[in-house]
Amino acid sequence: PVAGDGAGFPDLVLVRRGRILFVELKAGTGRVTPEQRRWLDELAATPADVHVWRPEDWDAIVATLR
Repeated sequence: PVAGDGAGFPDLVLVRRGRILFVELKAGTGRVTPEQRRWLDELAATPADVHVWRPEDWDAIVATLR
């Protein structure tokens, strides 16, 4: 877990073969909080891949992780 002022930090940080992904996991109806949006926007301004994944994104998730 992220300590201190880590409110809203993405659920997953995945690293493999020089690639890094930051992923926020949401239920189908889950909403991104303002704190999460700030993190995602800041991370998206880097070369990292940033995603919000929901169960209905399963095919895209599998494709991304291959």
